[in-house]
Amino acid sequence: MNHEVDLLIVGAGPAGLFAAYYAGFRGLSVAVLDSLPEPGGQINAMYPEKRISDIAGFPAIRGRELVDRLLEQAAPFRPRYLLGHRAETLEPGFAVTTHRGARVAAKAVIITGGIGTFTPRPLPAAQRFEGAGLAYFVRRLEDYAGTDVVIVGGGDSAFDWAEALHPLAKSVTVVHRRDTFRAHPATVAAVRASPVEITTGAQVSKVLGGEAIERVEITRGDQAWTRSCQRIIAALGFTANLGPLLDWGIDIRNRRHIPVDSSMATNVPGVFAAGDINDYPGKARLIAVGFGEAATAVNNAAHFVDPEQPVFPGHSTDAPAG
Repeated sequence: MNHEVDLLIVGAGPAGLFAAYYAGFRGLSVAVLDSLPEPGGQINAMYPEKRISDIAGFPAIRGRELVDRLLEQAAPFRPRYLLGHRAETLEPGFAVTTHRGARVAAKAVIITGGIGTFTPRPLPAAQRFEGAGLAYFVRRLEDYAGTDVVIVGGGDSAFDWAEALHPLAKSVTVVHRRDTFRAHPATVAAVRASPVEITTGAQVSKVLGGEAIERVEITRGDQAWTRSCQRIIAALGFTANLGPLLDWGIDIRNRRHIPVDSSMATNVPGVFAAGDINDYPGKARLIAVGFGEAATAVNNAAHFVDPEQPVFPGHSTDAPAG
């Protein structure tokens, strides 16, 4: 349960996994810590089947495949993964302890924790069917084949799943309490042009069934009707919390974002941040941006660990083959 490494990466999402590869390229020993039980961060936990279209070199790639590629890229450098470990305390000298009693002593830290820990907002009418037809994220598209699916919500996730599922499902219905949507207009337009039924100004008021979901009751004002349903996706967003990171002495704005300078350094020397968790003027929260920030953070962390090392070591193509 005790580990000593050059660099500790807190967060195993895309930015953290790329940082693990790049730190290996820089010759640093690495540990990657994440509270989730598997690598990939939000992507693997929430959007493993979602097609991502803004990764350089890939016209589109599913979330799960992107994570697999990142793990493959880092694998030759043998990073140590401490999954299912929530970072708790940061001791002087960059020793981090976890809620399960592990301790990682490092020479520098990069925080790539995204939005921190996240909890889905519940759908009260359906809570007793968790694990029996109710889901908050779509883990595998094929699980919905041939079923009547009701998606509750009006954001990007709701419409992304509607667009992905309607070719497989028997039917897909989107139920949203408002008449307007937060989802990207292009996705809304694509779903409107599909066989998906969109019901606005309404809510799922009851979920009917025995051991599994059989029907839902939908209400709009004083109107109520039922429809067949075996699967519900509650795409109502989630609450996020940086948890113990708030007590690490790091400047955190609005309990959510960590300000960094152009080297991705925080206000604590030796602690850097990359990906969605950091903030600076002109910040764009894209996975592609996070990759560049991860490389910048690693290069500056390598120089912090050993000031004799240059910040920029050259290109990977300059390294000997083998």
